[in-house]
Amino acid sequence: MTSKAAFYDVDGTLVRTNIVHAYAYYAMNRGSITGIALRTLSTVAGIPAFKLLDLTNRKVFNEFFYRYYAGLSEDRLLTLAEDLFEDVLKSAIYKEAHDLIAEARRAGCRIVLVSGALDFTIQPLARHLGADDVIANKMQFVGGLATGKVIPPIIEGANKANVIRDYCVRERLSLDQCFAYSDSFSDYAMLAIVGRPTAVNPDMRLRSVARAYNWPVLDLR
Repeated sequence: MTSKAAFYDVDGTLVRTNIVHAYAYYAMNRGSITGIALRTLSTVAGIPAFKLLDLTNRKVFNEFFYRYYAGLSEDRLLTLAEDLFEDVLKSAIYKEAHDLIAEARRAGCRIVLVSGALDFTIQPLARHLGADDVIANKMQFVGGLATGKVIPPIIEGANKANVIRDYCVRERLSLDQCFAYSDSFSDYAMLAIVGRPTAVNPDMRLRSVARAYNWPVLDLR
């Protein structure tokens, strides 16, 4: 049994899309023409706020953003998640992402995707990449409809490090032997908690930190 895992952030690390792209796809492919138009306009209008919150507080960003899912049907979202993968995510995977995962697999690692996206969005991607497990946000559904609330804990920032630690304890994995990959400084804690961190397509702050700590830096773009 393997004693280590490789934990991968998804957006910006393995694929060039993000959670706003996913919601836009769901919004534009569900309901009446009028409803689609209203949701699309609402999403576009919210983009400046999304960007500001994403830069300042990832937890608040997630709580705010996922309110837009309120009222969407669980069955329809699960169906659209498969279409989203085929129409958007599959072609957005960085070509070298497969090699990055294959390398960790050869090193005897369990492959785990860790994402602030919703779990049903990530599952088709995980199957395609051959991941063993997914750690992602879970939408609360009542009566088959999304409430717009995410079931705690919200997977973001420092919480990624907490859930990775808990995962390793539960699965009896050695943190100092584990790998982690991310593109964002917001995932500093996730990278710092493992023994073998790598900055992938890093933003300026993460690139600076990676240089300071002598972490490997990869560019898949």
